[in-house]
Amino acid sequence: MEAKARDVVVVDGCRIPFQKSGTGYQDLISYDLGKLAVKGLLHKTQLDAKKIDHLIMGTVIADVTTSNLAREVALSVGIGNSVPAHTITMACISSNMAFTEAVNLIKTGEADIVIVGGADTLSDFPIRYRKKFRKNLMGASKYRSLWDFRKLFRGLKLRDLLPEVPNIAEFSTGLSMGKSCERIAAAAGATRQEQDQYALLSHQRAAQAYKDGKFTDEIYPVRVPPKFRTVEKDNGFREDSSIEKLAKLRPTFVRKYGTITAGNSSFFTDGASAVLVMANETAEQLGYKPKAKVHSYVYTAHEPKDQLLLGPAFAVPKVLDKAGLKLSDVDVFEFHEAFAAQVVSVLKCLDSDKFAQKELGKSEKIGEVPMDKLNMWGGSLSLGHPFGATGTRLVTTAVNRLADEDGKFALIASCAAGAMAHAIILER
Repeated sequence: MEAKARDVVVVDGCRIPFQKSGTGYQDLISYDLGKLAVKGLLHKTQLDAKKIDHLIMGTVIADVTTSNLAREVALSVGIGNSVPAHTITMACISSNMAFTEAVNLIKTGEADIVIVGGADTLSDFPIRYRKKFRKNLMGASKYRSLWDFRKLFRGLKLRDLLPEVPNIAEFSTGLSMGKSCERIAAAAGATRQEQDQYALLSHQRAAQAYKDGKFTDEIYPVRVPPKFRTVEKDNGFREDSSIEKLAKLRPTFVRKYGTITAGNSSFFTDGASAVLVMANETAEQLGYKPKAKVHSYVYTAHEPKDQLLLGPAFAVPKVLDKAGLKLSDVDVFEFHEAFAAQVVSVLKCLDSDKFAQKELGKSEKIGEVPMDKLNMWGGSLSLGHPFGATGTRLVTTAVNRLADEDGKFALIASCAAGAMAHAIILER
């Protein structure tokens, strides 16, 4: 007889303050940030690190010195040499996948307690030498004398010595994420004005959430080496932004007819987040009061040229069907905001009969996401988007909002590079 899957709960979560790249964490690597977030979670929950069965983390910009970020973090915070840990890369939904892998481990009885999270820094983006020079450098390990080092520059031209700055583009299409998002916005009819208005709303809501103390239970202040300056809050949201200021910015990706600007896009961010996940009975035994139960989740993938960041428009209907819920049953919506154009386009598609019939095989639209339930404390546009950390940041915010707003169901949805997407429903 097959064993019944166990209920999986979110006990708690936290994150370190997100910082614009090149500012508060510019001297740290992802390992440092991930360690701070996991330490913060252990301190907040007062959990004995020795009780943890597994640690899973997401990251996107991997550092070669800490390729298995999760294992290095586990060893640094006292989780124990015998506890396995692994790292996931799935673009901007890396820590989402870390979270659902933990859910599966617990459901099947492979683990009782798992910490999941993610970390990324873009302050120290990996920049390589060009391939010809790299090949010569690899050969240098065989040199036996100073005379041999003459070979290092053999066959090279001056341009071969220049650094190779990574191109932020889809490998499959050659298009930058911004250019792909311009295509989505044009197809969905997401205007520049709508994008700027949404971006302004995100910044205003983040500023108001800080004033109202909403992040007190979410953000773990940290002291940053080497000078151990205390960082207490996110530094990316713009409280003084206005629609007039946003309207003056020039398009970034498509100069003449584009709608996407630096003001309505998420910015390069350094940060980390972590979440404590347990079997429900384990949480009860240890005296914890879980914040939410994991109800249902899905992953989807789509055509990358014209649907790169449109994934939530596909994932949201799928997870609602899986959960047996309607859009109107959801109390809290937390959608990742890569670009305002992406969010506005997704919302338009969910509220479109044409999209439902053509892309989803449904007779009518999914419906309108209420703006007074969506990203009420700001989102990636204002709080920041450290690629590997955003997924578990969304989980933490969602469960905290459920309690704050006395809701029952939260729906999280995220897009990712590679035209992938994720949606999950949590139940309070």
